[in-house]
Amino acid sequence: MINIINQHTLSELSQVAASSPRLRKNLNLHASNESRSHRLLNALEPGTYVQPHCHLNVEKDETMLALSGSFGILIFDADGNVIEQLVMAAGQGNLGVTIPTGVFHSMVALEPGSVFFECKAGPYVAVADAEKASWAPAEGDPECAAYLAQMLARFTTQ
Repeated sequence: MINIINQHTLSELSQVAASSPRLRKNLNLHASNESRSHRLLNALEPGTYVQPHCHLNVEKDETMLALSGSFGILIFDADGNVIEQLVMAAGQGNLGVTIPTGVFHSMVALEPGSVFFECKAGPYVAVADAEKASWAPAEGDPECAAYLAQMLARFTTQ
């Protein structure tokens, strides 16, 4: 079976993300979590919090391409200082980014209906505690809202 990705696909995925408690939803395009190559659409809505993290497996470089909307991408050093930030937006400016293994990163949705295509090596392995930034609140922590606001503030003047 082929997967056709069109505006309807992106819109439906964004609607599901908007009604989800985490304000995000992915659509896997790979056959299973055991697949050697993971390809997926990932919809993020404003207000979702992605804890800064890195991938320690040397094969887990992550490539993301904006298909709709826009995202703020933050790159951190090991102490939690932002060392790079950029906007990734569909159809303009920076369209995508590849984040190497071992680099702490996070992203924020800058507008409703934001969807990106993601590709990285499989199989799926959940982010381990050692890969989560100890200097940032964990998802669900009461401090997430304030930390998310700080991340978003980096993009309000651009």
